[in-house]
Amino acid sequence: MSKLRFGILGSGYMGRTHAEAIRHFDSDAALVAIWGGSRAPGLAQHYGIACESSMESLVRRSDVDAVVVATPHHLHAEEALLALQLGKHVLVEKPITTTVADCDLLLEAAERTHAVIGVVYQQRFRRNNVRACELVRSGAIGKVLTVHVAMPLYKGALQSGGFGGNWGWWDDPASVGHLINSAPHAIDLMRWMTGSDVVNVSAFCRTFSPGHSVEDTTLALMEFSDGMLFSLFSSNAFPRPPFPNEDFRFRMVGTKGLIDLDPYGELRIDDGGGWRVESRQPTVGHQSADAAFNEVRMQAYWDQMQAFIDGIRGKPLRCGSGRDGRAGIATCQAMFQSSRERRWVQP
Repeated sequence: MSKLRFGILGSGYMGRTHAEAIRHFDSDAALVAIWGGSRAPGLAQHYGIACESSMESLVRRSDVDAVVVATPHHLHAEEALLALQLGKHVLVEKPITTTVADCDLLLEAAERTHAVIGVVYQQRFRRNNVRACELVRSGAIGKVLTVHVAMPLYKGALQSGGFGGNWGWWDDPASVGHLINSAPHAIDLMRWMTGSDVVNVSAFCRTFSPGHSVEDTTLALMEFSDGMLFSLFSSNAFPRPPFPNEDFRFRMVGTKGLIDLDPYGELRIDDGGGWRVESRQPTVGHQSADAAFNEVRMQAYWDQMQAFIDGIRGKPLRCGSGRDGRAGIATCQAMFQSSRERRWVQP
């Protein structure tokens, strides 16, 4: 079986992450070209690949079978759409797009050309999340009634972590706001674990950081189609590192037990016999450039890339699909609308 040949759009932190993921599958995949950003020439030299002069020239290469889109959010739709129209398979960083309408264009193009479209939801492949999914699906805590998730982020840690680059796109109105950078992961994990969808949303979205024009903090309450209630706290408006062990934390209440899920720490369960640790995630090290590309962090991206390659080869798609990406952005748009109009919104 011939290798799948990849091109990458975007040379920042995530562009390099996907380059490392592709390189891991030397017998099944090959990285042939990169475009976009000031670091593209350096990465091209490092990996011994072509550095294209434009997005169009990379996507139109005859030796590119699949494209990874790792550019700022507002560029995803145009870049992924051209690739899909040319019959290229596409793996898009979340959020898949910034609007539901653009996402629908991508899904329609993929259907027309029979291309596979995947979304980067690497949290599906973290050790604790995989085990939590098994527990929820097996009924270990009964029917899930409520879930609270906290997603506090201190931007200063990343911006001082040796990654370099321009982080201005975080506060660019074209990229909409912080919510669509964070919440899709939480929404996807709950949809994936429960098989249920968001049907009602109420939210308050605010901008607390001085000098910023986009949303940086959201408190939301959601109802899922199976009756589960889900609350979300997402914010990057912190003057210093936030609460310990709360970077990404789920607390689930079921009819028969409780789950305390820290994707970057411990997964604990109490199903009647007291609290016990079900699994531990080794330190990922995603806040330091020195540790960002080690085996612990890259494991999820390797597994995700394998799932995407398997999907292209005709196996069931185990990574996030285009429709999973649509669900994430539709829910975020509903939160923004709820906040503006001060009412419940159905995604």
